[in-house]
Order: sequence, then structure tokens, then C-alpha cells
Amino acid sequence: MTLIKSISGIRGTIGGVPGENLTPLDAVKFAAAYGTWLQKEHPKTKSLSVVLGRDARISGEMIQNLVSNTLVGMGINIIDLGLSTTPTVEMAVPNEEAQGGIILTASHNPKQWNALKLLNQKGEFLNAEQGAEILRTAEKEDFNFAEVDYLGKVMTNSAYIDFHIEKVLAHPLVNVNKVKKAKFKVVFDGVNSTGGISIPPLLEALGIEVVKLYCEPNGIFPHNPEPLAKHLTELSKEVQKHQADLGITVDPDVDRLAFMDENGKMFGEEYTLVAVADYVLSKEKGNTVSNLSSSRALRDVTEKHGGTYYASAVGEVNVVAKMKKVKAVIGGEGNGGIIDPKLHYGRDSLIGVALFLSHLAEKNMNVSALRATYPSYFMAKEKIELTPQINVDSILEEMAKQYANEDVSTIDGVKIDFPENWVHLRKSNTEPIIRVYTEAKSQDEANELAKNIITQIKNLIKK
Repeated sequence: MTLIKSISGIRGTIGGVPGENLTPLDAVKFAAAYGTWLQKEHPKTKSLSVVLGRDARISGEMIQNLVSNTLVGMGINIIDLGLSTTPTVEMAVPNEEAQGGIILTASHNPKQWNALKLLNQKGEFLNAEQGAEILRTAEKEDFNFAEVDYLGKVMTNSAYIDFHIEKVLAHPLVNVNKVKKAKFKVVFDGVNSTGGISIPPLLEALGIEVVKLYCEPNGIFPHNPEPLAKHLTELSKEVQKHQADLGITVDPDVDRLAFMDENGKMFGEEYTLVAVADYVLSKEKGNTVSNLSSSRALRDVTEKHGGTYYASAVGEVNVVAKMKKVKAVIGGEGNGGIIDPKLHYGRDSLIGVALFLSHLAEKNMNVSALRATYPSYFMAKEKIELTPQINVDSILEEMAKQYANEDVSTIDGVKIDFPENWVHLRKSNTEPIIRVYTEAKSQDEANELAKNIITQIKNLIKK
């Protein structure tokens, strides 16, 4: 059982010992730390408000009640969206003129996990400095709760998914008429979370015939909820069985998006952003951003349209900061996260779906043919389990030294750019592992590069 405290929030497994797992005591402590931070950030605001939403995982209602009542006990009002999506909560925060937001979700982690994802008043994730301050406050338990006459209130609002869909349909680059005329048939896997109550209504509003797979938001994930090919064998079979134009799936909080072609083959999680960027850049010239672990294909597509590609450190907050700095027109992460600043600065599968389908409809080709128009790169995503005794920073420094003659970036772990391929090594913020990502012109080459790098690291660990 695990509790991971990081600048991006607190994440852990339900049950067990406080301080080692995500127990009710831990949920209360970190909610109180966040509430304390909000009070310091907004000292002149008499009545603070926080938007609260959750994915459908089994522990969600329990954690939501704990977090909500803790903030109420601090005199903070709650706008309770109930079952929602991460991007929906992000959009609700500024629309409600709230001072912050919390999404209760462990993203792609299995059902025993949950987490508090923390937002600022713009509906964007907190930066490293703010996250570190909340961790310090939680450690000290330096809280001040409200007296009885000054408790917060809870207001429920179940209309925000509809609001989100309306904003997507009104987006200037979403070609509703063209998509409707295409008469697509889609199989959608909602992994029994809030994708099931957000993506099908959007698809239906776009005139699409939807075959629903696991769209009951009961939190009983029918398979590992990370949207990877090995977890989506049933979606693949259903796409072929129903002779659908494509398959679509998301993770439990709907900020990661993956497509499947008409043959039941993955479009490629890395290529979700590539295809959407290709469409956006065909309409509007500009720059793009993804993180260091994302495919070179985005760079290629960006340069094809006359724009400049930029890489950020891994993490949505870092991608967003870079996008703002370089005025990117589209960006995101290679795990299927689409960030369109015209809608909001957050990974959003709803706008990703609508833009991808607009692209497909305008191209008037099937999904496999669209995929064939992009440069082919292949990735290996491996990891090395860590123990507390391992000095990860020194290992990464040593790897950077060994490859000093190559193009090396150390803004986030170590990325080594070779002429024909690359490897990115970084310490995970959410799990006790080193992530080893590689990309090359063939899968065998990517796998071999990862294997060789992992062997080198293990040899360093043994020393």
C-alpha cells in the first residue's frame, strides 16, 4: 500500500495505516492544508469557494464527503459537481469565479487508488512552489477552522458536463456540420467512469451512432483503466464486430484520449496529439508544445505547417507554462492529453474528440489512412522499480555524463537525443520508479535501446 505526496497533489491506495496510505485522516489533513493555502492566497476574499468533482471510482464518494466537510469546517463554500471529469472541473472554476478546485481521481491508476488533484482560481494545476507549500502546511498541521457561525455551505450543480459539451460544440474549429454529414459510427469504452456520461452525449450531439461499452459510472473498472492497446482487446473486437469507423476510449477522469482505427488497431496514443495538432495548424498558424517524453512526430507536423515546436518538462503544469510563454495554438502530452487554449489550459478529451472527428470528416478518409499520413515513430515505455536506498539523482547525473557528447537535456531527468532516436529517463512523481522512455524508427530499435539503457542503469545501481 502506498501514499505519494508530490507537488501535484496527494495520491495513494485506500485503507491501511495513516501516513502510509490514503486514509480518511490523510484526506482531511491535505484538504485542510489546501484550504489553508487558499486562505493565504486570498486574504481579502471574505467568502472562499472551491469547485469539487470526482471520477466514478468506488472510494470517490467517501473521499469527497471528507474533503467537502473539511473545507466547510474551514468556512469555505463548496460547489459540488458530483460525478464529473477533470477538464469539466477545470472549466467550472473560473466560470463560477471560485478561488480553487479539487478533482478526486487517481487518473489511470487501478480501483484501489484515489487522489486529490488541486487547482488554482484559473482552473489550472498548482505550480511546484505552491504544491510544496501545501505539503509543508500538511506536515505541520498548521490549520485554523471556522467557528460555528462561519461554516461554509455546499451547493450542488449537475449541469457542468452539459456546459462543457456546449462549449466544445461552439469551438470555432469544431466542424459540427461536416462531422454530422460524415455519419460516423463509433464504439466507445468508458471504463465505467465519467467518460461514460460525457463522451457519448458529445458524440450524439455530433450526429454519431455510438455503441457504448462500459459506460455505467460505477467505478468497477472492467480492465486496467490505462488506455493502452494491451488493455483494450475487447474494444478492438467490438470495433470490428460492429464495423465501426473507429473506437474511442479515455481514462477514468477523461483527460487522456486514445483512438482505434476501423480494423481495431490502435491509432497510437502519441498520435492523438499529432493528428489534432495537424488539424489545428491547418486552420491557424502557430507553435506547439509537448513534454520531453512525447513523440518527435509532433515536431515534424509543426514544422510542416511552418510553426515551431517546443518541449517542456513532464507534467501538465509545465506544458501549460511553456504554451503560454511561446503562445502555442495547441499542445499537450504524448499520453493522449490535448490542451487547446481556446477552450481552457487543461488536458481535455472532449475537445480532443471533437477536433479529431472534424479532421477526419474534412480529410474524408478512414482512420488507418489518416494514420499513414504521419511519420512513423515507435516508442518503448519501460520502468525500473526503486528501493529507498537508491540515490536516483546520482544515477541520472552519471547517465548524463556518460552521454555528454550527445544532445542532452536535464530540465526534467535526463533526455538524450541521438540523431535517429532518443531516450528519456526520469524519476516518477507518482510512483517509486524510474521511467525509461525511448523512441526510434522501428519498434525493435526502440525496445533494444530501452533494454540497453536499463542494463546500464542496473549496473550503476549495483556499484
